[in-house]
Amino acid sequence: MPSFRAPTRSSIPAAASALALVVACQTLTSPVARASGTTAEVWITTADGVKKLTKSADGTFDSSPRKVDITVDADARAQRFTGAGASLTEASAELIAGLPERRRTALLHDLFSSGGDGIGLDYLRQPLGGTDFVARLPYYSYEDDPGDFSIARDKQKILPLVRRALKINPDIRIMASPWSAPGWMKKNGWLGGGRLKPEHYDDYAGYLVKSIQAYRKAGVPIDDLTVANEPLFEAVYPSMRMSSDEQVKLFRILDRKLSAAGLGTGLFAFDHNWSRPDYALDVLNKTSDIKRVQGASFHCYRGRPEQQQDVRDAGERVFFTECSSTDGKNGTQDFSEALKWQTENWVIRTLRSGSETVVLWNLALDQHGRPNYGYCKDCNGVVEVRGDTVRKNAEYYTLGHVSKFVDQGARRIGSTTQGPGGVQNVSFENPDGTRVSVVLNSARSARTFSLTENGKSLAYKLPAGAVATFTWPGP
Repeated sequence: MPSFRAPTRSSIPAAASALALVVACQTLTSPVARASGTTAEVWITTADGVKKLTKSADGTFDSSPRKVDITVDADARAQRFTGAGASLTEASAELIAGLPERRRTALLHDLFSSGGDGIGLDYLRQPLGGTDFVARLPYYSYEDDPGDFSIARDKQKILPLVRRALKINPDIRIMASPWSAPGWMKKNGWLGGGRLKPEHYDDYAGYLVKSIQAYRKAGVPIDDLTVANEPLFEAVYPSMRMSSDEQVKLFRILDRKLSAAGLGTGLFAFDHNWSRPDYALDVLNKTSDIKRVQGASFHCYRGRPEQQQDVRDAGERVFFTECSSTDGKNGTQDFSEALKWQTENWVIRTLRSGSETVVLWNLALDQHGRPNYGYCKDCNGVVEVRGDTVRKNAEYYTLGHVSKFVDQGARRIGSTTQGPGGVQNVSFENPDGTRVSVVLNSARSARTFSLTENGKSLAYKLPAGAVATFTWPGP
């Protein structure tokens, strides 16, 4: 069986370091379909892929707790849920825009509508300018020459598709993240690596404000903003090193400029790996007087999801904003391994560690992980586009088990759980009171467990490696 791994950004395509085994004791619940009485609706994806977000027989809260029991406590309320999604990079936009219109329309509805077979993605993290996943070279910013600002390249394919997504799901929230300042603002004079020149902090803050205004004028409002993707990593593609003190300095200038422009965009610190919550906390502590600084965002390529809990425990918001998986040794994604690993690490551990979002990297890539002009070889998109055909990767179903059922504004609620190798879960209460519990059986054989709330239990047998979402009404 091919191995499954997440790439390490600073040493891609090396496999990501193994995540520590953790047993947590909180969980969340939230629904999409509305059950009645003591009945729960059940949606399942099996490791063999025979069932993929398939509606299964309802379960009833009419049994006694089993030895393995998930006890849900709606009085133990944790962070809100803000959304799930990915990034519509230029590479993704190129592939989706190249599909025949009928297939493109169907794909966009599957991704952004929660009706029918759709998974209702409602959060997009959009790069401002070029990344390693551009459709073609050269890399670009919006102002490669001083005074010549334009988002014309994004208007070709990215923005039309984002607008179509917003039309399908007007509740989509958007974060903007630049990979680099324009080269002329940096000490090395180009987009790859380097630092911002001290004399250009004001210019860069103005550039970001103009970017948000241009997107807004193009019909795409920006709700959240980071100022440097992965500020502790430099590459040949657009990237920029930035210390926490430099980020604090930029935040103060940017706050004034955003206020002067009448923009309410929130700022999020860091935007890099779980392994460095100290960076995020340093920025947040030093900008505690700036109301628009909301919290910090994290990526998966180093560290453990539990490390982001340090930021949540400090009273700040936590967003999980990027991860990309890669194929196994034989060059193809192993669905069973991917489904299990992703659900455990991106969904359960990340949400149980305070995150409000589950946001992956490219929305679409081809069978070779392209278009790609960086280090992440054989990366997977949420979907694979091969010519005129579309295949939904495990990422699609991993996200769908959350995004289709957990509504924006839901609250994670308490639940008991086993750790890796057992029956794991995270639970939510939606704004309308319905419960949602995402359950993974990470054991090697089928497991029977119970869901218990207010003394009433539902017994269920889940196959090995399978994921199920349970939704039921609150009392």
